Amino acid sequence: MKVWCATGNPGKLREFQLAANLLAIHIEPLANLKSIAAPEETGATFEANARLKAEYYSLHAPGLLFADDSGLEVDALNGDPGVRSARYAGMHATDAANNRLLLERVRDEDNRAARFVCVIALARAGQTVATFRGSVEGRIIDVPRGANGFGYDPLFFYPPFDCTFAEIEGERKFDVSHRGQALRHMLDWLRTTYRNL
Repeated sequence: MKVWCATGNPGKLREFQLAANLLAIHIEPLANLKSIAAPEETGATFEANARLKAEYYSLHAPGLLFADDSGLEVDALNGDPGVRSARYAGMHATDAANNRLLLERVRDEDNRAARFVCVIALARAGQTVATFRGSVEGRIIDVPRGANGFGYDPLFFYPPFDCTFAEIEGERKFDVSHRGQALRHMLDWLRTTYRNL
């Protein structure tokens, strides 16, 4: 089974390809992604942005293509950074800049509850076929820990493992992560719906 993936984020692509190896599916990066002008992410929700990207990029794929929108929701910040997670500190912000801003905003907050959310949209020829959601609960800590992962992983403490997402190895993280959950939902759906792929 082969599906195409539209992401310019190398961290996400690594996680998706790890998942592909574990779940016996071939995920092919969209070959000409860098030459295609990116759509403006105008959606107010993760699902809206995932659908927008999947529909847009699926016009350039020879088959089923998926795109995701994912990010961090912090309760004390009314769900921020949310859909702006990748650009929280500005349009071309680095992970470090986003993390610094997040720590500034939660400095005086007692409630550090947070969750990672991922919505994957699967599309063909400009039409969304289905969407899949995953989320994982944790809390924000004061000092980054760990060298694995990307984004807000060093600040996201996951109580069941007693460590941050940046301290978890790839396969173990995939078992519980928001992206792993959403991808497994998609793959289960594909196996049931597209048996001939």
